[in-house]
Amino acid sequence: DWIIMEENVLVEMKNIVKTFPGVVALDHASLTLRSGEIHALMGENGAGKSTIIKCLTGVYERDSGDVYVKGVEGNVHCHSTMDAQKIGIATVYQEVNLCPNLSVAENLYIGREPRTKLNTIDWRTMNRKAKDLMERMKIEVDVTRTLENYSIAIQQMVAIVRAVDMDAKVLILDEPTSSLDDHEVEKLFDMMRTLKKKGVGIIFVTHFLEQVYEVCDRITVMRNGGFVGDYSVAELP
Repeated sequence: DWIIMEENVLVEMKNIVKTFPGVVALDHASLTLRSGEIHALMGENGAGKSTIIKCLTGVYERDSGDVYVKGVEGNVHCHSTMDAQKIGIATVYQEVNLCPNLSVAENLYIGREPRTKLNTIDWRTMNRKAKDLMERMKIEVDVTRTLENYSIAIQQMVAIVRAVDMDAKVLILDEPTSSLDDHEVEKLFDMMRTLKKKGVGIIFVTHFLEQVYEVCDRITVMRNGGFVGDYSVAELP
């Protein structure tokens, strides 16, 4: 009885159970994400937020439960974050896993650099494509400078742009605003809204309630590894 008969559901996780020795981390938890939606995942520390995300992205194997991902047949099991990436699910953590000593352009295209006929890296094309990409996302950076020259906020945005350029249809942002100032948070939110318009589904793990009201459409609340409810932000005082 999937609810995915709805056109726009990107991910549905149902009855997810995950235990560690002596601990039930997830107790029949659920999460539904639609396209073009910014979805807050909330709950205290230990509620199971990062565990359910890790079960989706292949960091953990779930013990039981079902995962549906749009465009993928059957019950989805990712065994690694690479598996998750292949089906369009990307995660950006607050500590960005990019290479600070490489340029912004290199970070955007690492592992998929445009090549010349001689199979060397085509720097001009790569820098031009990177510049176009950043301009489209309204991020002002010099793509030829190394990433370490830029703030954590910009580094996160580079990671997000990279994910979206690799056709991520589901973007998971795990506490992305904890180390950002207000101005940087605003830029990140603008970018999230731009992606939402493109139909990307965003899971936003956060504990800042005022940010949820500012940018999110729906909220899933978790408590003690279980699912409390899925609410529209507009209906939740």
